[in-house]
Amino acid sequence: MGFLEDAKHNAEDAVKKAGQAVEDTVDKAKDKVDELRAEADVKRAEAERDAVKARNDVKDELRDK
Repeated sequence: MGFLEDAKHNAEDAVKKAGQAVEDTVDKAKDKVDELRAEADVKRAEAERDAVKARNDVKDELRDK
């Protein structure tokens, strides 16, 4: 019986480790997605800022004429 109990215990440990590895991988993937979204938000905000500045510059030039 000792051999079967050891095998059962080892199998349970292996399943737990595999489950933890899957959870870690999912967490890393979610973190990467969050990082990419944040970078996209920054780029979008910078592009909007540049567009507003360009629009305001054109308006200022038209007012000066």
